[in-house]
This record gives sequence, structure tokens and C-alpha cells, in this order.
Amino acid sequence: MISDVSSPPPQPALSQPVASGLTNAAIFLVATIEPGPEAEQTVRELCADLSSLIRGVGFRDQQGRMSCVMGLGSDAWDRLFGAPRPKGLHPFREIHGVHHAVSTPGDILLHIRANSMDLCFELATHIMARLDGVATTVDEVHGFKFFDNRDLLGFVDGTENPAGQGALDATLIGDEDAAFAGGSYVIVQKYLHDLTRWNQVPVEEQENIIGRHKLSDIEQRDADKKPYAHNVLTSIEEDGESLDIVRDNMPFGDIGKGEFGTYFIGYARSPDRIEKMLQNMFIGNPPGTYDHLLDFSRAVTGCLFFVPTADFLDDVTPESPPVAANPIDSPSTPDQPAPPPRGGSLGIGSLKKEAGHE
Repeated sequence: MISDVSSPPPQPALSQPVASGLTNAAIFLVATIEPGPEAEQTVRELCADLSSLIRGVGFRDQQGRMSCVMGLGSDAWDRLFGAPRPKGLHPFREIHGVHHAVSTPGDILLHIRANSMDLCFELATHIMARLDGVATTVDEVHGFKFFDNRDLLGFVDGTENPAGQGALDATLIGDEDAAFAGGSYVIVQKYLHDLTRWNQVPVEEQENIIGRHKLSDIEQRDADKKPYAHNVLTSIEEDGESLDIVRDNMPFGDIGKGEFGTYFIGYARSPDRIEKMLQNMFIGNPPGTYDHLLDFSRAVTGCLFFVPTADFLDDVTPESPPVAANPIDSPSTPDQPAPPPRGGSLGIGSLKKEAGHE
């Protein structure tokens, strides 16, 4: 008698490196896609070839820790792929409080990281050459490591990032949106600092605003923290469990223009986590206890992107036809296609090898 042989379980999707860790340099590029099917086709071609571009540049310095994450905005997703769409994907929501969290245009995010700027610059050059004439750069920031991972305000940034499996649990979508398992969400904001005013604030009050000691990077005791402290308002819990995100913020500056700032970039398995943090910062929790850091740091951009899996991007073909998209924020319906076996790959177009790629 021949026993039944069960088929192997489907392999989990290969995620983009959203939790690859801090590096010495980064380039953040946000672009909008020009109207028309030719532009959309070119962007889909870039999606399919992105992993090859990354390998080609990264191979030249295998100790350079180069990586690139590509995110897509809500409107871009509808134009490029249609339905089904990630459950949490929507345009960035402005927040009006004592200060203003603006929403700015953005169809494509490229988050390029490496231990040296030359690798970041080389990859960015190749990617943007592919998008020449079909996409417009609306924001470009070159970030750098500042001493011991401090921002230009003088405080260490990213101390509370989860690590290892905790970082993956915080950033990667699971069964809550099975068709997009292994994907992630990312919110970016460009903050400009008034360093002249900030440096006039006594260090003790700076520490109260941040919620940790400046020199040692040790967090203040809970009993000593002010309700407007940055780390009080950005700590989110649900049912007693901390809801983490992964930040990869970088300082940047243009001395000639007198512009100095922090590029905030936060990855999470749901945008709700970051949106709640921003609500607390700009409105307060309770309302009125807004983040006093915003008295010195002004948000000048704001975008939300979905980060599909690397497998999804590899499988895209230029002729992938978009279909009618679901309304934003609508729940999944039985009419949506069932999740494919390669979690995160939606079967959009044929596999790269079937399209003549190796």
C-alpha cells in the first residue's frame, strides 16, 4: 500500500529588509508618478528589476550592508495594481493640533541604506535613471550618522527599537491580512529643527521634553517624566502590551541654507500604531498635553506607503493590468481573490522567469 504524500507547506514570502538596522548613511527619495500608462509600465518594470539593481551595486562592497526598501502610496497602488489592496493603505492623514502634521504628495518611497554614502548614491542614481521622464522627485534627503546615533538636538535616537524577532513581529503583516503577509507599512516625515532656539533651552528642560537624560541616554524614571515628554506620548499600549514600531531616523542638514533636521521613518505591521503616536504628539493624550518637542521641530512632509514583499516586486510584469480597486478603508470581501500560496505574491502577471528573466 502506497501512503499518501502530502505537498510541502507553502513558503513564506521574502520580505523587504524593513528591519535591517541602522547604518552610517541613507538616502530617502519620495517621487510622484507622471500620468499615463507608459509611466505606470515603466514603474512596474522597475519593481521587477529592483532586486537585480540592488545586487549589482551591493556586490561591489559586500561589507557595505547596502539595502533598499520600496514603498508605494495609496494612489500609486490603485494605478499600478488595483484590487486587492492592503487593508491599511490610505493617504497620510493630516493632524491639526497646536502644531500641524502635513500631508504631502508621494507615490514611491525609496529608503536606501548602507555603511557609506557612495553605495547609497550609486544605487539611487541607477534607480532614478530608470524613472527618468516618468516620475518626479518631490523630496530627497541624504541622512548621516551623527556621532553615537544622536540627532542634531543632541539626543540618541532609536534607543527603544525592538531587535531580532521583536523587530519582525512589530513590522511584518501576519494573518490579519493574509494576502499581504510579509509586507509592512511605513510613514515618513521630514522635521526641520530650530536649533538656535533649542540650544537656548536649559539641558534639564530639554531632558524633560525628550524624557531621557542627554549625556547618558538613560530614560527618566516614570515618576519624573512630564506628561508632554516625547517618549511618554510615543509609547503605545493595547491590552497591557506594548505596540512597537521600528524607527530608522537619520539627521540631515544643509549648512548654507541653515536647514537642520531629522528624517522620521517608522515601519509597522499596521499604520494605526504610528498614527496613534502622531495623534498623541500633535493633539496630546489627554488632549492638550502635546509633544513639546514640536515647539522646536516642524513637520514639512508626511506620507504613508505600503511595503510589499520582495517576492511580490520580483513577480510584477510590465503589462500587469490594474482592476477596480476597493474603496479605501473598506474591509475585505468574499469576492476578493484568495491569498496565493506564496504569501505576499498575488499572482499579478507571470513569474520573472516566465517573462524572460533569470
